[in-house]
Amino acid sequence: MPTKEATIRQTGPKSPRLLLVVSAVIVLLATVFGLMLHPGSQQGAGGKMESIRLGSLALETSSLILIAEDQRFFTGNGLDVSIQYYDTGLGTVNALLNSEVDIAGPAAEYVLVGKLFSNEKIRTIGSIDKVDYQSIIGRRDCGINSVPDLKGKQIGVIRGTIQEFYVTRFLDLHGISTSDVAFVDIALSQAVDSIVNGEIDAVITVPPYTDTILDTLGSGAALWPTQNSQMTQQLAICRDEWISQHPQLIERFLEALRQAEEYIGGRPDQAKAILRKKLDLTDADVARIWSQNQFSLSLDRSLVLAMEDEARWMMRNNLTLEKQMPDFADYIYEDGLKAVKPEAVHILR
Repeated sequence: MPTKEATIRQTGPKSPRLLLVVSAVIVLLATVFGLMLHPGSQQGAGGKMESIRLGSLALETSSLILIAEDQRFFTGNGLDVSIQYYDTGLGTVNALLNSEVDIAGPAAEYVLVGKLFSNEKIRTIGSIDKVDYQSIIGRRDCGINSVPDLKGKQIGVIRGTIQEFYVTRFLDLHGISTSDVAFVDIALSQAVDSIVNGEIDAVITVPPYTDTILDTLGSGAALWPTQNSQMTQQLAICRDEWISQHPQLIERFLEALRQAEEYIGGRPDQAKAILRKKLDLTDADVARIWSQNQFSLSLDRSLVLAMEDEARWMMRNNLTLEKQMPDFADYIYEDGLKAVKPEAVHILR
């Protein structure tokens, strides 16, 4: 029969070991519920938040970035991403070269080709969108009703961007030489006022500026898509030195974008609502965006082929002193995307 002392020990306070186990379970449950309520509050490896300065665009081609920011996928991967917005992809890459940002993009592959011809030490870490949305708009009251009417006219274009390539190829396909037109160098933000005020006869531009011009000119506008079904690849670009020093940050950055891509695919209605609010879109805008863009992380052979095509055009038009085609696969950093989405990497070497 147990003694009185033994009975007291059996029915007294729980042992310290049991209390530690119970406390640990409570802390674990609290952490799980906390992450469920605030999914972006978890940090990266070692619990340390790392900073990235991103140069981007407030345009539809930045959709993966905008959704990653809204859904806190960056912070969820231990990244404190500060975003500085620029007018063009060329502007983001110039900021990168000026050490204003760590990652630039989205920027068209044409910009990367031009900078590589200038011997800049940069590479792309991934394509974050493929889009077909460049158009030429002409004023009918300037006598522009069909493509041949563009001869002798002033056409606004952003120099140093892929617009140069698209507008020149479009004109060439319709038998119009660059000597038959006058290109006027404009900023993207000037596209609307320049053509609406009659300072130029036509302009090559992208949404939302396209829509604003068409709404303003109405039946007085003539429009032609210019990309000939060739998708522009919108790239994230870094300096070589930064890539070599921050491979883990690149993986975490791309993982956040992969999660944004998954979000768009799995919750399209919620994704559309986010972009509608962030970019001040209408339902018609959203429908067009979904038809013209492919929001997906990739590094594939089509990127190299596009860069080679544009490089040949630059050499033919004396926009570079280089006469030999580079191996553009050397300017693609694959390891980051291979770590988070290996099935999206198809670069032949």
